[in-house]
Order: sequence, then C-alpha cells, then structure tokens
Amino acid sequence: FLNISKSEAIHINKIKFQLNRHNIEDPALEGIGEFSNSSLQDLYNQLLVQGNDSVVAALMVGAEIEERDILDLITYMEIVENPSLMLTYKFLEKGSEAHLRAFVTHLGFHGIDYTPQFISEELFNQIMGN
Repeated sequence: FLNISKSEAIHINKIKFQLNRHNIEDPALEGIGEFSNSSLQDLYNQLLVQGNDSVVAALMVGAEIEERDILDLITYMEIVENPSLMLTYKFLEKGSEAHLRAFVTHLGFHGIDYTPQFISEELFNQIMGN
C-alpha cells in the first residue's frame, strides 16, 4: 500500500498540473477524502467503508479503484484531442495497470482469485500478462 500511495501522489500532481494548465476546477477539496463532486464523495465513502473490513477487503477495493480508473482513462483517451492530456492519460493508465497487477498479486497471496468487475476479461488478462 505504501508504494502505491507514493505513486498515487505523483499521479495527483500530474493531474493537478493539467487542471491548472487548462483552468479546470479540482473536485478534490482540502481535506483528505473530501470532494466537491457528490458522486465522487459517495463513491469514496462507500469504498472507504468496504476497505476497512480487512486487508483482503482493502486489496479488493484497491483493485476495483484501479479497474475504474483504467476504464475512465480509456474512455477519455477516445475523445481527448490535446496531446498533453493524452500523454498524461497514457501515463496514468500504465500506472493503474501496474497497481491492478500489484493488488491482484497480493490477493493471490491470500488465496483470492480476482475476477474483474469493470473491465473486460480480455483486457484484464492482457494487463495481467496472461
């Protein structure tokens, strides 16, 4: 979790740069886990409760978040025209793929066979190197 947390801090900085560059309001508020977007806030609250049950639950939530991120990034890359944003999205996608592999690998250490919930089985297998 520590390595992924450090990596996510880098990803946040890349997004903040793009938000500032394109004069877009950041949905993240000052407090940790506080968002101006009610859908993001609700999802954060829900996943926080789910992930607090156990290490396995936290790993499952981590994998779910990375799947959601990958799906969102793929969607955005299909419509974005700005080369700088495209590069940032591709960077973030590769990071989310690495994080998904890490979460799934650690779930395996706990005897859990992870099944993708948001991305296709084909994409999941490609990311996992199967």
